[in-house]
Order: sequence, then C-alpha cells, then structure tokens
Amino acid sequence: MATVSARRFQSARVPEFKESVIREMTRLSVAHGAVNLAQGFPDFAAPADLKAAAQQAIAEDYNQYSITWGAKRFRDAICDYYRHFYRIDLDPERELTVCCGATEGMIASLLALLNVGDEVVVFEPFYENYWPDSQLSGAVCRYVRLRAPEWTFDPDELAAAFTERTRAVILNSPNNPTGRVFSISELSILGRLCEEHDCLLVTDEIYEHIIFDGERHVPPITLDGLRERCVLVNSLSKTYSVTGWRVGWVVAPPELTASIRKVHDFLTVGAAAPLQQAGVTALRLPDSYYSELARSYETKRNILIGILESAGFRCYVPKGAYYIMCDISGFGFPDDVTFVQHLIEEIGVAAVPGSSFFSDPADGSHLVRFCFAKKPETLQAAGERLARLANV
Repeated sequence: MATVSARRFQSARVPEFKESVIREMTRLSVAHGAVNLAQGFPDFAAPADLKAAAQQAIAEDYNQYSITWGAKRFRDAICDYYRHFYRIDLDPERELTVCCGATEGMIASLLALLNVGDEVVVFEPFYENYWPDSQLSGAVCRYVRLRAPEWTFDPDELAAAFTERTRAVILNSPNNPTGRVFSISELSILGRLCEEHDCLLVTDEIYEHIIFDGERHVPPITLDGLRERCVLVNSLSKTYSVTGWRVGWVVAPPELTASIRKVHDFLTVGAAAPLQQAGVTALRLPDSYYSELARSYETKRNILIGILESAGFRCYVPKGAYYIMCDISGFGFPDDVTFVQHLIEEIGVAAVPGSSFFSDPADGSHLVRFCFAKKPETLQAAGERLARLANV
C-alpha cells in the first residue's frame, strides 16, 4: 500500500501550529504523577445546584438540538445577567450567540469578521489560542507588550501598532496569564484608538468575577462609544467551575451577530442543550456566590504565592484570574522549558513554560505560570514537593 504524503495532504495553515503547550503539560503531569498546577481548571466540585440542574434537564429530555444560536430561556438569562451586573440591555434575538465555550466563541467571531491580510492587535503575553485563531482567520497579529511588574502597556507603543489594515484588537481582562485587570483609563485609550482606526474590540471576559484587592472589572461594551464596536466573549467555564461543559456566548451588535451565527452554525451547530438549561440556574445564583468566589480565590492566591516565594520564585501578584506568573531566573536553568521539564519529572509539580505566551519564545524564557484553582490539599501537596527546589 502506498504511503500517503503528509505534506501533500496538509493545509498551509497547519505547519506553523504547535500542540497546545498548556494541555501538553497536563498530559505530562499525568504521565509523571505530578501535581497539576498547569492547566486552568479547578480540581474541586462544581456547585451542587448546577449539577442538579444539569441532571434534571437531561431527565426532562432537553436532549435534542436547541435553536442553533442558543435556547431562548438561556439567552434571556444571559440578558438578565448583564442587566443586573452591568446595567446594559441586550437583545436576546439579535445580539447573542450561544457557543461551545469561549474557545469557539472567539474563533467563530474572528472567522466571521476578519479577512485574509487583516491585522489584529494582540497584547502579549497572551493566551495561547489567540495566535492560532488569527492564523485560521487569515489575519496577521501585531503584538503590544505588557510590561512587568504591573503588566501595563505603553500608550505610544499601542498607537504605533495600529495601521490602515487593523481590523480588530483582542483584549483579555482579567488577563491570562498575567492577572492584569485593565483600568477604565486603559480601556478608554484603547477605545479611542479603535474609533480612530475604525476597528473592532474583541474582549475575552471569562475571569470577570475572579478579581482581588479591590479591583473592578469593567466590560468595554459599557463605555461610551464602544457598544457598536465590541464583541464580548464569555462562558460558564471559569465562574462556575464547569470547564468541561463547553457552554459560552458572544455578545455583538446585530449586524455582527448575524455573521457570527452563520459561522457558529457550521462549526458546531449548537452548544449542549441540557447544559444550556442548567446555565440558567448558574446565571441566577445570588450575588453572594460571586463575592465568595473572589474571596476563596484570593485566599488560594495568597497561599500559593507564599509557597512559591518560599521555594525561591519571584512572583508577580495577579489582580485577577487564577494564575501566577513567576520569574525563574534565580534557579540557573537555561530556559523555561528545561525548568518545567525538571519541575514535572524530578520535583513532581506541573507548570506552564512562559515562552508559550509570547510570539518570540525567548521573551518568555525566564517565566513560568502556575494555576491556583485547586483544593487546599492540592496546593499543600505542591508546596511539599516544591520545597525540594531548595536543594537544586
């Protein structure tokens, strides 16, 4: 039998792609029996009310296709949610698309709204999906550096990234991996540039309720002049500890939503019907749920920072999301990948190499990212193992 040529039957988009580094760290963690502080998912139970609601929805036979762009009851609940938290009124019939998680929401939006050769401004370090999403859409990324320790951008550098080909900006706030929560003044600078260059602002807001130290999440869609330019991507995953449900949504102006819905339809048809019904329960949880969520994660953040600093890491304290970026320069390893390999295989703790969050891997070769969305006993186990680093 003749061997099929991989090169002959491979899209030109694929050769530059790499496997997800984050998800590869989970596979290595399992293989070596390491404590997984790499991939961003909780190892504790989702809220009991949500699990019961999902079970009830299945029992009540919400097991067939819902409306492609989302069950009406779930879309109505999303609108109620944004009205309650942000005092913004959305049209569930014309401004919402329910997707298979924020991951699909982002790629569906970019595929629907970008053309080959368009430019997308991306802040780096960035969540690793944004470059492949842009590549699949035929767009070109232009990067703007977030600089430690505060992970802020230079307004002049940001302005210089815009050209006549700029079509969109991707903003993740609270930010993965840095934990930066962008201020109103920063959002205003960004908004003015989007208006000046007639481009869209695509916002990934999945960590919106995981914020610390008195910070406040402000959706850019709520700011003057940005409602018609914003494409807001969100999901149930992080706020409700159900990363495996894959239920998210995109908020966009009607004319943009019409395009996003078409792409979404042919990508996945629709999100899981019973989990959309359970999502109604999630979005109607009391305000106390969200304050307790933030309080609990702030406690976990502080515990892990103490563990990491005791082990010799230089930590950048996050103001949101559930990750800690650390400088590993003091450990004497040649790069982040070598360090993380040692960490997993010899120490028994998994982290993510910082280079995976940069367009030029060398820029992140002194950084690693840890996740603190874990049970106290998991963090304790990680701490006991990380204490071995003192002997490196």
